[in-house]
Amino acid sequence: MTTIGIHDNPGQLTFAVPKGRILDEALPVMARAGVETDAEFHDPASRALAFGTNRADMRLIRVRAFDVATFVAHGAAQLGIVGSDVIEEFDYADLYAPVDLGIGLCRLSVARLASDSDQAGSISHLRVATKYPSLTRRHFEAAGVQAECVKLNGAMELAPSLGLARQIVDLVSTGTTLKQNGLVETSVILEISARLIVNRTALKTDPRVAALVDAFRRDAEARNQAQAA
Repeated sequence: MTTIGIHDNPGQLTFAVPKGRILDEALPVMARAGVETDAEFHDPASRALAFGTNRADMRLIRVRAFDVATFVAHGAAQLGIVGSDVIEEFDYADLYAPVDLGIGLCRLSVARLASDSDQAGSISHLRVATKYPSLTRRHFEAAGVQAECVKLNGAMELAPSLGLARQIVDLVSTGTTLKQNGLVETSVILEISARLIVNRTALKTDPRVAALVDAFRRDAEARNQAQAA
């Protein structure tokens, strides 16, 4: 298995995987479904964008989680793995998420400073720091609040203490980071897990995509049965 260029074989399937928190959990799932990574994929010094796999008809691309959905929705990649938070944020019509992989578990939550107790129901406008503006606006609109979203890609927990935004909407796992920054979780917008995503057209026209969906589904079902036993 060797590292490949983006244009080496346009007939290959392209599988998009996310940098960050989901990747370590995703790789064993992919291997059980028959997709194993190139050795250079694990080389921290590599600047490659695309990698070979154990399958001659498939390459991997490793991109930011938000970009996984975009590559797959627009057909630049046929399959990918990404959190349900990203799927819900973009809501691409051409994206289909047929398999819940049961990994990457966390939640998308609203948080504020523990010292900010003035959360009366009369609030009609609120500035919120988040990298999920669509989900955030929908959540607050349902409560009759207009959310002015300040887009941040990191260090979200600093926004309330520095006066950038009164509340934040961010991913929460244990809640430790919130507590360390004087924040409290006030509501959960979405429970999150990683999903296998596919391009709808590719699923209909390429039997290799359907076969991979079946392989991932069988693995997920086997793990669910083992956990229930």
